[in-house]
Amino acid sequence: MIDRITRLGAWCLAQAVSIGAGARLFWVLLLASPAALARPRLVIDQLHVIGNRSLVIITVSGLFVGFVLGLQGYTTLQRYGSSEALGLLVALSLVRELGPVVSALLFAGRAGTSLTAEIGLMKAGEQLAAMEMMAVDPIRRVLAPRFVAAVVAMPLLAAIFSAVGILGGWAVGVLLIGVDSGAFWSQMQTGVDWRTDVLNGVIKSVAFGLVCAYTALQVGYSAQPTPEGVSRATTVTVVASSLAVLGFDFILTALMFAST
Repeated sequence: MIDRITRLGAWCLAQAVSIGAGARLFWVLLLASPAALARPRLVIDQLHVIGNRSLVIITVSGLFVGFVLGLQGYTTLQRYGSSEALGLLVALSLVRELGPVVSALLFAGRAGTSLTAEIGLMKAGEQLAAMEMMAVDPIRRVLAPRFVAAVVAMPLLAAIFSAVGILGGWAVGVLLIGVDSGAFWSQMQTGVDWRTDVLNGVIKSVAFGLVCAYTALQVGYSAQPTPEGVSRATTVTVVASSLAVLGFDFILTALMFAST
């Protein structure tokens, strides 16, 4: 019995230390972000790696999500004689929910694992320790530019996802099914509010960018400096980022749209 209590106490202490270290890293990243912006070349390079190389999967996924929304939305709206509102359905679904959420999940699987593996390999190769020996803060030099780049890239990728998805819904609804093009666009323009829908979607994507970037960097920075540790860290990044995105999506949706 005493051994069980001892192990439980040791586990709780280890979790408290881990939470404290993670909170400290997040605070240091926030403080180091303005300094990273003062060195824009580092941020631009990471924007290319994180953002540009994620464009293909974001664009293709957004297109097919728009196709599916066009088909499913038309089938549902036709039952109630409201097929002209297909554009509004597609736009609200993408701008409010699917654009930020699906983009964040894809971002976690594509860019998040890349960040975790990169930081973990730098730690395993003792490159971060070498920076500390040369009086260079690895958090400010390595982690902060990647953090800023990920937070900037996430809203842009979500906007591209939503825009391509709307075009996909238009292609299926107008070109394939035969919905009136004027009704498609006019219903969308009338029903989508820039503050309630578009701005809240942007806020969601920024929050998801913070979550995914921090999770990827924190897991990579605290990974065991072994091949097995890096491999395990990349898996943890995908699982933790996906669950955090879905959890934050529920909270943000409840706060933003509960009264609308």
